[in-house]
Amino acid sequence: MINEQLLNPKSIVVIGGSNNIHKPGGKVLKNLIDSDFKGELYVTNLKEDEVQGIKSYKDVNDLPNVDLAIIAIAAKFCPSTVDALTKEKNTRAFIILSAGFSEENEEGAKLEKQIVASINKVNGSLIGPNCVGVLNQNYTGIFTTPIPKLNPKGCDFISGSGATAVFIIESGMPKGLTFSSVYSVGNSAQIGVEDVVKYLDETFDPETSSKVKILYIESVTNPEMLLKHTSSLIRKGCKIAAIKAGGSAAGSRAASSHTGALASPDVAVEALFKKAGIVRCQGRDELTTVASIFMHKELKGKKIAIITHAGGPAVMLTDVLSNNGMDVPHIEGTKAEELKKKLFDGSAIGNPIDFLATGTAEQLGNIIDACEDDFDNIDAMAVIFGSPGLFTNREVYSLLHEKMKTCKKPIFPILPSIINVKDDIDYFLSLGRINFPDEVLFGNALCKVYHTAKTTPENIILPKIDNKKIRQIIDNTQNGYLSPEGVQNLLDAAGITRAGEAVVDTKELAVEQAKKLGFPIVMKVVGPVHKSDVGGVVLNINNVDDVEKEFSRMIKIKDTTAILMQPMLSGTELFIGAKYEPKFGHMVLCGLGGIFIEVLKDVNVGLAPLDKNEASSMIKNLKSYKIIQGVRGQEPVNEEKFADIIQRVSALVKAAPEIFEMDLNPLLGSADKVVAVDARIRIEK
Repeated sequence: MINEQLLNPKSIVVIGGSNNIHKPGGKVLKNLIDSDFKGELYVTNLKEDEVQGIKSYKDVNDLPNVDLAIIAIAAKFCPSTVDALTKEKNTRAFIILSAGFSEENEEGAKLEKQIVASINKVNGSLIGPNCVGVLNQNYTGIFTTPIPKLNPKGCDFISGSGATAVFIIESGMPKGLTFSSVYSVGNSAQIGVEDVVKYLDETFDPETSSKVKILYIESVTNPEMLLKHTSSLIRKGCKIAAIKAGGSAAGSRAASSHTGALASPDVAVEALFKKAGIVRCQGRDELTTVASIFMHKELKGKKIAIITHAGGPAVMLTDVLSNNGMDVPHIEGTKAEELKKKLFDGSAIGNPIDFLATGTAEQLGNIIDACEDDFDNIDAMAVIFGSPGLFTNREVYSLLHEKMKTCKKPIFPILPSIINVKDDIDYFLSLGRINFPDEVLFGNALCKVYHTAKTTPENIILPKIDNKKIRQIIDNTQNGYLSPEGVQNLLDAAGITRAGEAVVDTKELAVEQAKKLGFPIVMKVVGPVHKSDVGGVVLNINNVDDVEKEFSRMIKIKDTTAILMQPMLSGTELFIGAKYEPKFGHMVLCGLGGIFIEVLKDVNVGLAPLDKNEASSMIKNLKSYKIIQGVRGQEPVNEEKFADIIQRVSALVKAAPEIFEMDLNPLLGSADKVVAVDARIRIEK
């Protein structure tokens, strides 16, 4: 869909070009001229013979053949213009800046469809409509400013919003972040964020392509494509960060199960990003800070040395790193004492390494060398160096630049004095460096980068399950909740260990099954959704008389159709769930079960299918993980068996995509087994 004419046009026409540079058609033309576009440049304007020094055509039909049309005219005139250009002028690439299409009303949506149909007929490319354009190293096809510094190794940036694209560029430029390309896809009538990512993946060259991609997404229209190609790029050595807007709780739907209530569409986005290895950001400054971290040497460990000449920022950075799972390890020993002798009296070397406001470039060099060569418990350095405005920092920043070239460990420069030593910081950036002006923003971003898991393998190995039996059960089932017998058969086919049980609808059968199962037993109503709320769960029944009494009471509870009986088991209550999310497929959730899921809502989510490492990571990253490990003498849960059932649930929903919601709650986990005690499965075909 993305073609050579869009990426590297030999000729461009601005349809609706203007002498008024405060209009999109005027500004995009000025940007093309100012960036010294090397190809042929044409303009159409109904009233002018010359626009910004370029000959203007009043009629599209008078134009020569042209590769790319950038269109800035009223929406109603766009379809006929596109039609003429595709048929008569061999135009195969279009950027439509104009608004007034599907984002506005039904009539605009019809115009948009006409345009896409015309362009598709000739296998052309369309960016927009309702966008700010495309920027790459061949041409500046955007009507906005500022124009960022372009660098083949800068980041590729794809945005679903034009205005937000501008703001993100404005956030990145003062830091020194450079760009390789910018795509503002607007309404994504033909080419969306996912399509650009697909193109970047399929044309990726490890020698020449940028290895950093940043995305601003308002709607994930093709999750499968996004997951496939972001994962592929990351496996090829790329790093990707993204904002997905519109994920607040206000957008979640009411649901009939714990899984449904916890698994909103935004949770599906979170799961997709996690599976791909995308660092999810919440705002533009965080996005450009993460991208800036990507531009440095890769962080191989979590032990950070904080080198500073100012105490406050170092303390704040220490807090952020320590509170988010990173280490600021204590530095001591002979080598540390040798370093201290090279610093002014009063300097501290314990970490943070504070070499005082009077610290020199030479002393900074000694500290960096020691962290690089002498301290094995350091993986990276964060250097904080500002100025009260009394002296220049040029010498310090020049040394920092040289050390960043030679050190194997990453060095992150935090230069806060963006006013006092602006010229010195500009000099540092001119060397191709990046600045992190805010230590807390940097610290949070670094933690996110470090803790974002690697992308999952391309081919996931799942536990073996009985697919044939699963299909037989599903194909012979109606929509709605499966019967207890159906649930049992489905769990057995998936190899999910469950408690022995019986479903009874008479008192006599209840007594008979209780004797078979063995006392003590549990009795639960079949029918009501939240059994405990209606008095539909009774534990530790130890004799026949109590079985008869409880059966007589429970069978009268509203909506009850039968009574489920199980042996009384013990262990830590766990939870596994699954939910189908349109376009994304199935999410699988895990956490502590029973009442804990309602109170704590401590769950982790993965996108099916899940490999062994993903399932294990979901368990280990629960806030309540210490309970699963066994705290204060409590018996631990067998994590391997817990992870195996998570994987089996993911295999089950891949084999039976008609499973809309599924709750295993609780499972009981002990040191030697994990057993499903209660389960609900809802089918939607």
